[in-house]
Amino acid sequence: MATQVHHRACHLCEAICGLVIETDGTEVLSIKGDKNDPLSRGHICPKAVALQDIHQDPDRLRQPMKKIPKTDGSFRHEPISWDEALDTAASALADSVERYGVDSIGVYLGNPSIHNYGMMTHQGALFKLLRTKNRFSATSVDQLPHHLTSMWLFGHKLMFPIPDIDRSDYFLMLGGNPVASNGSIWTVPDIKQRIKDLKARGGKLVVLDPRRTETAEMASEHHFIKPGTDALFILAVMNVIFQDGLADLDHLAPFTDGVEIVAEAVRAFTPELAAQHTGISAATITRIAHDFAKAEKSICYGRMGVSVQRYGALNQWAIQIINIITGNIDRVGGSMFTLPAVDQVRNTGPGGFARHHSRKRGLPEFDRELPSAALAEE
Repeated sequence: MATQVHHRACHLCEAICGLVIETDGTEVLSIKGDKNDPLSRGHICPKAVALQDIHQDPDRLRQPMKKIPKTDGSFRHEPISWDEALDTAASALADSVERYGVDSIGVYLGNPSIHNYGMMTHQGALFKLLRTKNRFSATSVDQLPHHLTSMWLFGHKLMFPIPDIDRSDYFLMLGGNPVASNGSIWTVPDIKQRIKDLKARGGKLVVLDPRRTETAEMASEHHFIKPGTDALFILAVMNVIFQDGLADLDHLAPFTDGVEIVAEAVRAFTPELAAQHTGISAATITRIAHDFAKAEKSICYGRMGVSVQRYGALNQWAIQIINIITGNIDRVGGSMFTLPAVDQVRNTGPGGFARHHSRKRGLPEFDRELPSAALAEE
């Protein structure tokens, strides 16, 4: 069979890097980055190359397997058809509902579900049939503070402002390592070159992280911050912006309210207070606040390090407030709302919070999903 060339995208993370795949029948001959892809520009990471290994792995499951108990108490697995697998699952679900009610069913979705269009477009129909309150996913150990903040500030759980690094002048990054992650909730392949381009045009990347990450190695400045104290730093930056008269809503002013309430709320969070806990001096905090506010196009961005901690929701809220009070939301070179091919804001509900709680510890739901930390006890 003649060699064929396929242009595809890697689905193993949010970067969605363009690929050129050569095949001979079912055999993969090579996987390379697509230099003509406008986003990834030929960049790929080892995960994309490993798609060939996954495809050809002799231990890869290629059909459903049924767990069969043995007389000695152990188990074996035997292949079954898709029809039998689907019928078995449907019968078990129906039996559980009939015996114990809809909440006897628990649903957990992992990251692969998010990269599967079939799941994204059809899982809602399944949940409407199941009606269980016990829904869990990887989201609650990853990005729920982003969703909650977006719902509170912008009206929808999926209204994420995305950093426009290619046109920015000043980038303040907290708890993120896009050189390793390709920019989670950002989608930014070839980030190393983008950081180099930012610095080459006179821009600055300032990273706050307790660890000297791969991204921190490339930054204009890296400040070690004590773990869990990010909220004090961010609120102190906000304090300086308000107290030194640096706030400027610009194009956001006509439809932004409550700024005075925020200014009063952060009055006590001074750089001097933050310095006592964060390990970053008051002078440095003040300078960063001035540099950020005075730059023509700035971005404040935080990811896992500021999300999966005690003050995760507060951190993500405060980060976006800094972008708002300096006019850097939906501005070229700031953090911009996207124009997606499929508009999930139109196709999904805005989200909700604390409409019901977990049975054991009373933890609140978000978007009808409970924290995965409650899954085992439930």
